[in-house]
Amino acid sequence: MTTSATILAQARLLGQTENLPYAGAMTPQQAYDLLLSDPTVKLVDVRTNAERDWIGRVAIPETQHAAVEWNVYPGGTSNPNFLQELAQIADKDTVLLFLCRGAVRSRHAAKLATEHGYANSFDVLEGFEGVKDADGHRKNVNGWCKAGLPWLGA
Repeated sequence: MTTSATILAQARLLGQTENLPYAGAMTPQQAYDLLLSDPTVKLVDVRTNAERDWIGRVAIPETQHAAVEWNVYPGGTSNPNFLQELAQIADKDTVLLFLCRGAVRSRHAAKLATEHGYANSFDVLEGFEGVKDADGHRKNVNGWCKAGLPWLGA
């Protein structure tokens, strides 16, 4: 397994290379390896509660997993309490890995967190289910589930 320092260095390099507005980005496998190697890292699942309930969630220790909705269900409106909820689960120096369904909301969450002093905010590329395949189905192309990482189904 790669060390946490190596994973973070690679993620930061990608952030610099891609000129990302947050610390960096990593694959689901890198995120999982980082979580295993450093118990202080937190994965912040920004999907709605309904998505986690109906689709599934990552299977990692509860101390490393947090759910902070980016949008609220129903309606899909922005969560007006996002930053307050984030502050309840992490300090500004905590390494945060933002995850959503297909890696769109997680980028926005990482950017907003960075803008508010969370300097170690990272996007988990591909998301939980990944992009849709030619038939419009997820979990077949990429993402946490496709990578075979542990998750709990609905």
